[in-house]
Amino acid sequence: MKSIRAVIMDMDGVVVHGARMVPGAADFIRGLQERESKFLILTNNSIYTQRDLAARLGSMGLVVKPEAIYTSALATARFLHDQMPEGTAFVVGEAGLTTALHDVGYTLSEHEPDYVVIGETLDYSFPRISKAISLVIAGSRLIATNPDPIGPGTGGMVPATGALAALVSRASGIDAYFVGKPNPLMLRTALRTLEVHSEESIMVGDRMDTDIVMGVESGMETVLVLTGVTREEEIGRFPYRPSQILPSIGELQV
Repeated sequence: MKSIRAVIMDMDGVVVHGARMVPGAADFIRGLQERESKFLILTNNSIYTQRDLAARLGSMGLVVKPEAIYTSALATARFLHDQMPEGTAFVVGEAGLTTALHDVGYTLSEHEPDYVVIGETLDYSFPRISKAISLVIAGSRLIATNPDPIGPGTGGMVPATGALAALVSRASGIDAYFVGKPNPLMLRTALRTLEVHSEESIMVGDRMDTDIVMGVESGMETVLVLTGVTREEEIGRFPYRPSQILPSIGELQV
């Protein structure tokens, strides 16, 4: 691979599997820290704040600064700030999303908000979903943090942001705009956060249909690791290819 200055990596399936580290991931990240290389850990999960996720990694033995983690909630907040600074939003989501919006100067409101923002949530409230639908029908713009229809939960898979956004879209007749992966917007925002260019960075992910296509469309070198969703025999089904295919991120040489 060409000389690089920054590594952007997915979190689930690349760095962690639930409550455990992917073998070799902690050593890889510690190596980046020792060399003072720039890196970001990306996640479509909008439930938790950067501090929450840093604490989660710390409990597994990996110490990273909260600023080294970038979520779809942060990408969504930055997108809204760029589109309409100091706007208003009605949010269906958790602390990770509301905190990100507050931090960019947004006000949460149920009265004619500029945006209805759908994120991951642990408590699907029918009255709140109904309110979101009414606001979108009345003219509020519909934004969602990410398109994932399902995600891991206690006891199995549970509905995720994409499923909830589909409900609001179907009921209102208005399509949501998704900010998180695989939208290249999230990756370009991450690159700006690191103050690096795509030509000098790599994207490491475990999914061809989100991580790798996002990296390809952003003009980056891409690395698919086989510790997550995409299996090696599935790679040939896609019309694009990663720059490298590795058993795990611990095998990556940068």
